[in-house]
Amino acid sequence: MTQDFALLKRIYNVFDPFRPLPAGDPKYVDCQAVRGDSDILVEIGKEILLSDRMTCQLYAGHRGAGKSTELLRLRKYLDEEGCFVVYFAADEADIQPEDAQYTDILLACTRHLLEALKDNASPDSLLKWLNNRWQDLKDLALTEVSLDKLTIEAQISLFAKITANLRAEPSQRQKIRERVNPHTITLIEALNDFIKDAKNNLPPGYSQLVLIADNLDRIVPIAQEDGRSNHEQIFLDRSEQLQALDCHLVYTVPISLLYSNRAVDITNIYGNAQVLPMIMVQTPDNQSYQNGINKVMEVLQKRLSSINASLSIVDMFEQREALEQLCLMSGGHVRNLLLLMKEAIKYTNANTISNRALERSISELRNTYRNTVFANEWEALAKVYHSKQIENEPLYRGLLFNRCILEYRYLDDQGSSKVWYDIHPLIKGIKEFKDIYNLLYPSEDK
Repeated sequence: MTQDFALLKRIYNVFDPFRPLPAGDPKYVDCQAVRGDSDILVEIGKEILLSDRMTCQLYAGHRGAGKSTELLRLRKYLDEEGCFVVYFAADEADIQPEDAQYTDILLACTRHLLEALKDNASPDSLLKWLNNRWQDLKDLALTEVSLDKLTIEAQISLFAKITANLRAEPSQRQKIRERVNPHTITLIEALNDFIKDAKNNLPPGYSQLVLIADNLDRIVPIAQEDGRSNHEQIFLDRSEQLQALDCHLVYTVPISLLYSNRAVDITNIYGNAQVLPMIMVQTPDNQSYQNGINKVMEVLQKRLSSINASLSIVDMFEQREALEQLCLMSGGHVRNLLLLMKEAIKYTNANTISNRALERSISELRNTYRNTVFANEWEALAKVYHSKQIENEPLYRGLLFNRCILEYRYLDDQGSSKVWYDIHPLIKGIKEFKDIYNLLYPSEDK
């Protein structure tokens, strides 16, 4: 392996888009100023610290926008302020995003609270609940062992095994739900007994308990027979149960849910949901926004500097204009930015990314978006690009969920938050989009 190739490999891997940055990572870039002044430490953190009651807050944003990185910052901030935080990424071991229901989330919360706090509280209430359900559940744990013959640690392990099967075993998933669903109220009561004991015995320096359930925003929307979605069934029909745990709660939710005809209900139930918008790299009148582009370039530069402080992201491209094009084509979406960068590196054999390699990278990701859009959606995308607004229709919510439509925010001169929407920049180069746009707005200059 040559020295140049070894360096290129390190550079390629530092742009991995699927690993959230841990709190305090030097590669983190504060993008608050180009994200409408969005600050999770204030919007969610201060709500928890200032409130006299247990809070339940929703956090939304496009998948891959950086929510997990922000939530990890929140966890560190709350920990420093005396909150014992239990954080978990639900899709890693607990739920299957293509098939998730409320019961799955409740069991995931139970498992992670139990595992994090078993040394600070008696698990008797939860184990008693499990023992009462054991005849119904033991075959799902793939054991015939009598529960009362096991140690407490072994009983907790069996509980974890049952909940893990929700994600790993499709054939078991519905069976678990059918057997747990009639008993969710008693499970919440048992869990709250456990939480109460845990809060009375938190480690020194801690006075509050916070649970953060990340990646629930990845739950795929599925229309039900009554025309409603599974998102509504989970976050609205089961809102009382989601809020019932006796600790501060933060749930991520699909951004598309916030733009349904139930938006007022969501606010009435949970308060204002906090949204992490895109980094604004363009203005609503389709002009490049240099402050946003500079921030996106900083995201790339900090990752590159983590390998060698002397490396320059500008020097990696044949032309600075090519780097700025990469930033614009990302739409200010961090994961797309890193994906484009990785693909461009893959198509080069040197430490300089050629214009051809960049175009290849853009073309590959553009094809992904072309394949994502259904024939009846091109017209809606043209309307959004023209108006910078979305309509309250399922079609638009689906395009939000799929990141074909992106949300941006900025503060006006009076300090008011302004929200606007645009299509993903990669879509603008797709023939089907250009054809329908020219048909609808023949005199417009794209």
